[in-house]
Amino acid sequence: MPLPRHLHDARQTWALAWPMIISQLAGTGMGFIDSVMAGHASAADLAVISVGASVWLCAMVTLMGLALAVSPLVAHQAGAGNVAAIAHWVQQALWQVLLTGALFTLLFQFAGPWIFPRLGLAPRDAGNASQFLAAIGWGVPPLAMQRVLGSYSTAIGLPRTMMVIAVATLLLNIPLNWIFVYGHLGAPALGGVGCGVASSTCAWLGALAAILWIRFTPAYRASQPFCNFRAPHWTSQQQLFRLGLPIGLTFLVQMSAFACMTLLLVPLGSMMIAAHQIAQNLGVMLVMIPTGLSKALTVRIGQALGAQNQHAARQTAITGLIMGLLIATVSAMLLCLGHDVLPSLYTRNQAVRLIASDLLMIAAVCQLFDTGQILLAGILRGYKITSTPLLVCLPAFWLVALPLGYLLAFGHGDWQGVGVRGFWLALLMALGIIAAVLLGVFRKVSNSSFRRPLPCNVT
Repeated sequence: MPLPRHLHDARQTWALAWPMIISQLAGTGMGFIDSVMAGHASAADLAVISVGASVWLCAMVTLMGLALAVSPLVAHQAGAGNVAAIAHWVQQALWQVLLTGALFTLLFQFAGPWIFPRLGLAPRDAGNASQFLAAIGWGVPPLAMQRVLGSYSTAIGLPRTMMVIAVATLLLNIPLNWIFVYGHLGAPALGGVGCGVASSTCAWLGALAAILWIRFTPAYRASQPFCNFRAPHWTSQQQLFRLGLPIGLTFLVQMSAFACMTLLLVPLGSMMIAAHQIAQNLGVMLVMIPTGLSKALTVRIGQALGAQNQHAARQTAITGLIMGLLIATVSAMLLCLGHDVLPSLYTRNQAVRLIASDLLMIAAVCQLFDTGQILLAGILRGYKITSTPLLVCLPAFWLVALPLGYLLAFGHGDWQGVGVRGFWLALLMALGIIAAVLLGVFRKVSNSSFRRPLPCNVT
């Protein structure tokens, strides 16, 4: 493909992607703010957030997968010019995530006291982690609703709505953390637990803002989902689950692997956990850029396929991969150059900073492979292929990253292992495997789509 065509395609993708990137960064920025403010309260509070959030994130990423199912469905309908069907899919997705989110909220009120004491945490830390999980659990349903509305808004070409709301809630999170973490304006000083209270409050306010914006903004009138709201439709719910559940499970496989890493690090002490949290938080923040780009690729490829333009879909995917490679290179350089400075943003503890500095060098290389697998998964979602990434990620994380990471971290026999670095080295290998396999799948699918019509069923 000639360079001018690449540049034209990149501009179109970037116009859709940059508001989503800012939204992703704002959402992750809340975790960054929580970690920084809790870390400056104490290293124990930072560890509490790390352990509690590792369980909470498993639920959230599963719901995010269900919410993302609406994106290719709406994009295909928009590309085909079938606007009337869009509201139906958004309504069905809202029913799905609200009911599932309510179950997670209920579960989180009771799960902490059963899980955390069995992990070897000190009684005080286990109690605080349980309270944090219960508090932040109330924010699961509204956050899931925001994800559905964001996917819908982006799929019809209006990505800036959720960007504005995400930035506003990020800014609101700072004073709320200041109040609840440190105990200002008459509120009790809750430490890390206060981060959960602040995050849930922001989630409900953000969901309310999204509903009101979409309901009363003229740009949404043609596909308005909040008029004539219908009851759950069983056939549509099945299709959403077939498409969204593998996405959610793929996210769950990845996040549960990270959560398991955090929990397995408990015997190494709170300093190792805190350093791991710093490296993980910075790495996740940087991959929000390719994550936003991945969502844009899902929409653009879905619209092209809905319009029966397989050539444009493949062209968009290739350009997106080139963009992602450039972004990943810059991210890796930032982590390498700032590996000594960045940990100081989180904590004043010199030992934690030294460990985190070492981990960031490995995280820099991880950016290249992680970006590749994130973009390829988003591209395949545009083709309505969602189960294949799950089948690749499951063995890569649970049969390679975790067992190998445990061996490298704790050693075997006379060999003492390399500590927390072992998990990150194993993670690097797993991400490389996933990226290589998904690239092969994309090449096969994109080539075959020229020879026969794209199947309607979910793969």
